[in-house]
Amino acid sequence: MANTDTDLMSGITAFEGKHFSTASSLLGPLAEDGSEEAQFRMAIMCQNGLGMVANEDRAFKFMKAAAEQGYPLAQHGLGFMFMEGECTEKNPVAAVQWFEKAAAQGMMGSVTTLAMMYRQGNGVEKDEQKARELFEQAGFDPDEL
Repeated sequence: MANTDTDLMSGITAFEGKHFSTASSLLGPLAEDGSEEAQFRMAIMCQNGLGMVANEDRAFKFMKAAAEQGYPLAQHGLGFMFMEGECTEKNPVAAVQWFEKAAAQGMMGSVTTLAMMYRQGNGVEKDEQKARELFEQAGFDPDEL
């Protein structure tokens, strides 16, 4: 376990330092073994071709696996994949579900995105009152947006 923790911390440090090849070699095996933090970062690298050839299928697989384990950053990321149709088919209804899960864990970016989706009727029935409540929850004045 100590090696796993060391590899995870070293991989995250490499990722943050934009040493993506090193990050990939350290985080890849951990992601395959089920580490949600490693899966999330591997998803980002796979999606954007950072330190490797871009691989949308692998990016989606890792993002979804981390999201399903309850990792809020991955839930937010998976919501965007579904909202934008990146690495998967566009599915605004699924996007809303993942943004709601991330928002429930305090991800204010997800709350703001949900507010915009309610304002636009994207994946949900258009509901300006719900949009206003969500904007306020995220700390924005809905009258200024």
